[in-house]
Amino acid sequence: MTPFATMICGAGIAGIEAALRLRHLAGDEVQITLVDPGESLVYRPLAVREPFALSGARRYPLDALAAVIGADLIRDGVDAVDAAERKVHLAGGDVHSYDALLLALGGREAAPYEHAHVFNDRNAGETFHGIVQDIEDGYVTSLVLIEPDGPTWPLPLYELALMTAERAYSMNATCEITFITARQRPLDTFGTGAAEAVQRLLTQAGVALHAGATARVMGARHVVVEPQGIDLRPQRVVTLPRIMGPELRGIAGVAPYGLLPVDDLCRVRDLDGRVFAAGDATDFAVKHGGISAQQADTAAAGIAQLAGAAEAPAPFEPVVRGMLLTGHKPLFIAAHRDGGRWHSEVHDEPPWPADEKVVAEELGPFLKKHDQAAPRP
Repeated sequence: MTPFATMICGAGIAGIEAALRLRHLAGDEVQITLVDPGESLVYRPLAVREPFALSGARRYPLDALAAVIGADLIRDGVDAVDAAERKVHLAGGDVHSYDALLLALGGREAAPYEHAHVFNDRNAGETFHGIVQDIEDGYVTSLVLIEPDGPTWPLPLYELALMTAERAYSMNATCEITFITARQRPLDTFGTGAAEAVQRLLTQAGVALHAGATARVMGARHVVVEPQGIDLRPQRVVTLPRIMGPELRGIAGVAPYGLLPVDDLCRVRDLDGRVFAAGDATDFAVKHGGISAQQADTAAAGIAQLAGAAEAPAPFEPVVRGMLLTGHKPLFIAAHRDGGRWHSEVHDEPPWPADEKVVAEELGPFLKKHDQAAPRP
């Protein structure tokens, strides 16, 4: 019997989590092909530590991961999907057929302001390390951090604010740090508990917070806070990228950001039920590695059902488990949806494995075993 041909496009957290879960659910009844142009899975959740000369992102070679999973690996990008013919057109020109397809491509990033440094988990050390050094040396004494509107994961920006404030204090340096967000309270998407805890930490750190505000970045050293009309002249302005959809031919994204529309089983809407999506490229509002992994698990269960290897999957029920780095003891935030609203809890001690910033049921234990077998410096 020919194995059920499954293509997983993208080998980040969502892609590898899905491959592991699918192998766990369906065994050899599925043939898994991973498609990704990169050399490694880059585990980036700790990249925010890099500007502070602390250990950051970890890398895992994809060929080794694919071999352990029992998956074929194609190093290429994806150009188009023909859902009617069940074919994937790769950037290099090859065309591959599939029985089920998972798009775990991640989102494209767009700079929200012309005159601001954009911090992301790939350029963490490059973008912010120099700012930290200039604060330590007294060359930079004012910093504005702006949470942009639109799809983004804001937690790293709050970490930068808190860790920078702690570093400046520990070095006897003076730096006025201002945080601007359109939200009424920080991280209020996840409920009162998270918002109150983060706001308290910012106050304790001496970070000036402008919530319910819009930032107009007039220049590299000029920000106007509306509607308050506050005129700021910071020496550095830092923001996060907006997350955009992957722009695949054959798959229509949702305006205005082009994100892939998915249902509660993580199937791409208005197709044949054999194309799934997980991670930042989807139109689910929260962008976080743990959410990506949960979507991947839901998609993998749906694919296993199509292969005849599992029962019908449960709908995607998002739970956020986030670790907020503060420069001191981290804060652990857990949030879940109930009736369409988010409810959160905060903890001083982790209610999940302490060494996992992103909680992924398959990937977490898998990488831990990998690290134990091949210790990293």
